[in-house]
Amino acid sequence: MLEGGILNPHLLSLLARIRHTNTLVIADRGFPSWPGLETVDISLVDDVPTVRQVLAALKEVWIWGEAFMAEEFIEGNGESTQQAYATLVAPATIHFEPHVDLKARVPQATGLIRTGDTTQYGNIILESA
Repeated sequence: MLEGGILNPHLLSLLARIRHTNTLVIADRGFPSWPGLETVDISLVDDVPTVRQVLAALKEVWIWGEAFMAEEFIEGNGESTQQAYATLVAPATIHFEPHVDLKARVPQATGLIRTGDTTQYGNIILESA
């Protein structure tokens, strides 16, 4: 029996199959579904869990080298929210691009984790190191 760390077996299975330069999407509650893309839905209610909570849990067990977010995130969120994401993603930096360009990356991802997050444009794509 697992005693700590990530406990969700579907999420653990997905993480174990992500290899060098593969990508993983961590999405908010309103992010569209993508037919054919493995999705682990861990949403419960609004903001449980958040993308930031998932990032914090992943940081303990998984290494990424690049991160991508929609540039609209900057316009829609204050400095404290922006800094919280930057801190969690560090030492990687976040590359911002138009939301439509970010969504164009999704079909190539290995999988998607859907959260209950309500942060505007809080979706992030991580590229495995």
